[in-house]
Parts: sequence; structure tokens; C-alpha cells
Amino acid sequence: MNYRILTVAAVMIFSFAFTSTEKLNTSNSNITASEIPVKPAPLSFKEEVKNLYGDFKAANSSMPALSVFEQAMKGYAKLDKAGRVANRLLTVIDFDMSSSKKRMWIMDMEDKKVLFNTFVSHGKNTGVEFANKFSNQVNSHQSSLGFYVTGETYYGKNGLSLFIDGMEKGFNSNARKRYVVIHGADYATKNFINRYGRLGRSYGCPAVPNGIAKDLINRIKGKSVVFIHKSDKKYQNKSSYLNYEA
Repeated sequence: MNYRILTVAAVMIFSFAFTSTEKLNTSNSNITASEIPVKPAPLSFKEEVKNLYGDFKAANSSMPALSVFEQAMKGYAKLDKAGRVANRLLTVIDFDMSSSKKRMWIMDMEDKKVLFNTFVSHGKNTGVEFANKFSNQVNSHQSSLGFYVTGETYYGKNGLSLFIDGMEKGFNSNARKRYVVIHGADYATKNFINRYGRLGRSYGCPAVPNGIAKDLINRIKGKSVVFIHKSDKKYQNKSSYLNYEA
């Protein structure tokens, strides 16, 4: 009797298992390849930068050219990776543009907002309306290209001023020694442009309008990134920041 009960139970268990497996297999066979979730391939650095640029463009009325922004992001990424960025703002100065144009942008990289878009001067020996000649030499009175990290402030003959430390040897590494700083100036205003057709010039400093200088300086001080751009083949070919594989 016990033997018969055990045999019946075994047959029932085997039948149930076979039926469940058959149903499971039948159910799985109805799933098509298109329904299986596929993890998207990671974006390239250039694609990420292009998407970021699109986010900025959607929220702000003015931005530097995409090609300039891409270059700026290479240096920003390298400096950030090296732990040099504490204040997540990126300042871009485009010296391809006339000094009569607003060629300076200060961008909040977290909120994707342009905080300032304003005029900025170049050095007196760099050019008149356009910036064409650059130097890293003391007393050259020329602007210097490349990437900088902002330092501390001080009060000098131009009022509140901001040290910027050049990160690129041979291009801007003497910035502090030369006292190339960000400061306010009356010759960096729309009124000056209306009178002379261009901005006035500095001794190499990126001077900004006096009316916004204090607010601007206080926002970008303390290890934010500044990029001074120009379509200069010598700089673009030799810069370790522009040729950085992010």
C-alpha cells in the first residue's frame, strides 16, 4: 500500500515539473530580441560636450562658439581631474573676436547658466581692435593664451583685482610674475567703444567693465578655470591641454 502511494506521488511530481518547464519554455519563446533591454554605449567625450553645449544654448541667449567651448572643456576636464578646480565656473575669452564685442563668458558648470557675458580688453602690444600677438615675457605688455586657474584677490591701483595663475609653461606661466590679473577699467566699457570703435587696452591684463568688476571677480575667485582662446597654430599644436584625450 505504502509502495503504491509513493509511486503515485512520484508520477504526480514528475508530471508537474515537466508541465511547468514546458510552459516556461513556451513563454520565453514568445520574447523577441527587440524586447530584451540593451545597455546603451557610453558617449564619447566630444558627444558629452556637445550635449552640454546644447543644454547651455537652450537656457542662455549667448554662448561662445561650439569649437571654442570644446577646447575649453578639454582643459577644464584635465584641470578638474588633477584636483585643481574648487569653484566650478568656466570663463572663456575668445580673442578671435573684435574687442568691440562681448567676448567673455563666465559659465556655471553645475547650473548650466551664463553668469556674465561682457567686454574684456587685451594687451596694448597685442593689437588694436583685434588681438594678434601674444607673449609670456615680463614687460611685453601683451596678452597670454591658454588655461589659468584663479587665485586670491588684492586691492591695487585698479581697485579689487584677481590673480590668475597660468597653467601652461611657455605660454602663460609668468602671469603672476607679470601681474597679469583680472581688474576693472573705464576703457573696457560700451561708452569707450561708442567713442573709439573698440575697447582700450591694458598691459596684458584681461580688464573688464568697472561696473561689474567687483561682482565678477568675487564670483570666479578661488580656483575656477579661465581659458583665453585664439586660433593660433603654435599654441593649438603645442598645448598639452588642447591635445588632452579626455
